[in-house]
Amino acid sequence: MLRYGVASVVLFVSGFVGISSPQALAQEGALDPAPPKGVTTDEIIRHFAAKEKEFQGARDQYTYRQDVRVITPDDNGEYHEIFDVLFDDQGKRLENVVFAPQSSLAMISMSPEDVDDIRHRLPFVLTSDEIPEYQILYVGQQQQDELHCYVFDLAPKEIVGKKRYFQGRIWVDDRDFQIVKTNGKTVPDIRKKKGQENLFPKFTTWREQIDGKYWFPTYTKADDTLHFSSGDVHIREIVKYSDYKRFGSNVKITYEGQEVQKAPGAKDKTQPQPVPDKPQK
Repeated sequence: MLRYGVASVVLFVSGFVGISSPQALAQEGALDPAPPKGVTTDEIIRHFAAKEKEFQGARDQYTYRQDVRVITPDDNGEYHEIFDVLFDDQGKRLENVVFAPQSSLAMISMSPEDVDDIRHRLPFVLTSDEIPEYQILYVGQQQQDELHCYVFDLAPKEIVGKKRYFQGRIWVDDRDFQIVKTNGKTVPDIRKKKGQENLFPKFTTWREQIDGKYWFPTYTKADDTLHFSSGDVHIREIVKYSDYKRFGSNVKITYEGQEVQKAPGAKDKTQPQPVPDKPQK
């Protein structure tokens, strides 16, 4: 989130929207530091990195709706945007904004890096291509609802140029070897001269199995205090992903040699539909 030495003028103030706690989203067991049985940590990393690469290609063939809301509770400032990720007649990917009232954020403003993070980094994907860039530490096993997961901590080995990275923790399902939850932040924070600072909150993203093959991000939550040199700012952020549908083209998405079928029960969307407050188990 971007902040200068002096806050901008309030444009309008909208109502505060409550945000559920992480405990309401998933039942989390105790962290067991015991090593995995029947498989090495290196094998787990290779498995989930390969699955993430397959998932990345599959998700690029899906349309979906993304609902973004950023709130500063201390002054009821709000940024809200809803957009659909679609394909045109030539199969080119595009974003269609369906709801975007004027932002009332005054204590902070949304930077290009914030918008890019929301679109591309909150649903963090760690493929085999990115594995060499990260230090990956196995920390144990933990239950997430009905899922038994391997838990890893990640940090970039080095910051290269202006590239953005993820730092935090991931949970990998022990059956599908896919990432089902992430908790952390994008790094580095950006501090420039003349009091300009661009700081980023910690977030948690939950995934759901959408098509019987892959775990898609459905809900991201951040509730953090950003420590600017001019003072602290409390922010809350919710990003919801809904209405996933595989794009009807000649491109085939495969998973372990089998074609992924269209999600059952998918409906055409002609009008903005309500987005659920939390993912289903």
